Amino acid sequence: MKIRLLYLALVLSFYHISALAQKPVPAAKTDSIFAEWNKPGMPGAAVGVVHQGKLIYAKGFGEADLETGAKITPETIFHIASVSKQFTDFAIVMLAEQGKLSLDDDIRKHIPEVPDFGKTITIRHLMNHTSGLRDQWNLLAMAGWQLDDVITKQHVFNLLTRQKELNFEPGSSYAYCNTGYTLLAEVVSRISRQPFAFWMERNVFKQLGMKRTQFYDNQEKIVKGRAYSFHRTPGTFGPTMFSKSILSYGNVGATSLFTTVNDLALWINNFREPQLGTAATMKQMLERGRLTKGDTLPYASGLIHGKYKNLDYYGHDGADAGFRAHLSYFPKEDYGFIVLSNQAEFNPSKKAFEVADLYLATFIKEEKPADKAPAVTKTEAKFDSTLFRQYAGSYSLTEAPDFVMTFKKEGDKYLTQGTGQPWFPLFPSSDSTFFLKVVDASVTFHRPKEGQVTRITLHQNGDHAGTRVEPKSKEAIPREQFAGRYYSPELETFYHIKLHGDTLKLVHIHHGEVDLSVVNKDKLQAPWWWVQQIDMVRNEAGIVTGMKMTNGRVANLRFQKLPEDFADKK
Repeated sequence: MKIRLLYLALVLSFYHISALAQKPVPAAKTDSIFAEWNKPGMPGAAVGVVHQGKLIYAKGFGEADLETGAKITPETIFHIASVSKQFTDFAIVMLAEQGKLSLDDDIRKHIPEVPDFGKTITIRHLMNHTSGLRDQWNLLAMAGWQLDDVITKQHVFNLLTRQKELNFEPGSSYAYCNTGYTLLAEVVSRISRQPFAFWMERNVFKQLGMKRTQFYDNQEKIVKGRAYSFHRTPGTFGPTMFSKSILSYGNVGATSLFTTVNDLALWINNFREPQLGTAATMKQMLERGRLTKGDTLPYASGLIHGKYKNLDYYGHDGADAGFRAHLSYFPKEDYGFIVLSNQAEFNPSKKAFEVADLYLATFIKEEKPADKAPAVTKTEAKFDSTLFRQYAGSYSLTEAPDFVMTFKKEGDKYLTQGTGQPWFPLFPSSDSTFFLKVVDASVTFHRPKEGQVTRITLHQNGDHAGTRVEPKSKEAIPREQFAGRYYSPELETFYHIKLHGDTLKLVHIHHGEVDLSVVNKDKLQAPWWWVQQIDMVRNEAGIVTGMKMTNGRVANLRFQKLPEDFADKK
């Protein structure tokens, strides 16, 4: 009898602990996280929390369309940008399980128009962003496109098929590449002999009961109940605070999934308890990519493996135009979080993790004080502006010497610029620390007893040391050698480098002009995101004959220098 009573006591104790772990979170607490957007005239967000296969919280905040005042609800349809990629990979994994393809197939077996680079690019490479292909958005921008132009699959293919080089040998490195996912969607289409959007609707969305989900492959299509995207209008307030962020994509695979919070809850549930596919399907979806040398990547079939406060999750973020999206699932705790927004400045992952703090509170263990990174103070403090004379200048980061942070004062404003980036305002939080508002970052200037500061620490995702570097004399490098017109046969576009006084200008007919910085005799830097670094190409005599442009997702795209009289009329 005592044994039975002891057993009962243990059961009741376990039940009490379990019940405590699942104690309901008051909806008002979650609501408060999004209170800023819960008002007329504001774009906002749709939010969902999934637990044990059920949508236990679902709510909308703000307006889906600022012109009509339509409210956001859990049934509002959002464009979810790169969160789309996991769905594309799911289709590929399903076809592989059916024996219709192999993840190690050469992509040219299915799409022979892909150029032969002399190296095999596999489907697995595309899924893991290890193909070496150049990114479609970066290529389009380099060619003169605006990302709010109509961009179809054919436009992407027109550039892809003209490429002559890869960023790196397939499998040797990782570089996020949307082009690979446009190709994956096309593989599904060609194998099934059906449009990708149609195949997904019949074979995935319908099977899971995702009734308001579709891949949007026609930029002119009308979708009832959808949200439109917006961004803050600089320098304005009140009714004109927001402007439209136009999105006209007619391509799918890398992006363009339209869906709702309610439908995504069904998708999350399929990971924990497959209704479509099997446990093996989900295992393959979660298999991390590997580099040729054996390194394991955090990326797996459109899903990123991550940790939040020592809890494992997998998920993905997305951003196109003014749409922002986040989806994550914590498998051990069995909680999923969905945040979809139609405001460009909205940070969905930050808000999703604030919600996670509420629901995962009993699972989160407090970090030891020694493990905590120093908090970035976001409160402005009084500052003696004369001190900034010791701080102004350029600093090279120790771990990335080519990344230089420059600091200056203009009027009563303090500004900083990183290599290849625009100038951003700084705000003092103490006599030696400044913070940025555009990102979660701050900089500490280490003041010596006398003289100029020579060391800084950048606090952004950890601490990064920097050392003062002196700018090279402008007279040391003749600038006229860079001037000229440059042409890319791959992009069929021209860039013109002009010399105005002592300033080099990079000019494009669609993008306008921007100042170039001279790093050394063979390297220039530009602040555009699609042109960040320019390496000059010289002949044996040392004369400039071309250049190679690089940005975050395109490396060394070649341009040839044209004769000076190329555009002269005769």
